[in-house]
Amino acid sequence: MKGLTKREEEIMNLFWNKGPMFVKELITYFDEPKPHFNTISTIVRGLEEKGFVAHKVFGNTYQYYAAVGENEYGRNTLKSIVNRYFGSSYLNAVSSLVEEEKISLDELKELIKKVENS
Repeated sequence: MKGLTKREEEIMNLFWNKGPMFVKELITYFDEPKPHFNTISTIVRGLEEKGFVAHKVFGNTYQYYAAVGENEYGRNTLKSIVNRYFGSSYLNAVSSLVEEEKISLDELKELIKKVENS
């Protein structure tokens, strides 16, 4: 699965949180100055080419919707980060979180329990 740019991820978050939308509807969620219709349309078509969104035809327009779930994207992104920065080792990734005190001992124990019970 390919990664997303910041703007693509912003648009995907709208699909994940708001559901299917037309490009015109997407634009309403952006702050002023609002991006041009063609700009958002091009980004959404790019997301479709990457397999992140799909569409339904309504007359001469398309309603787009997320084809990849937020959890699936998150898992794939985490996998990519672990592969790239931690030598494909989840142990190294978790060790780094422990060393940086981003995860507590209690959270680590909870994680171990979850793994043991699955």
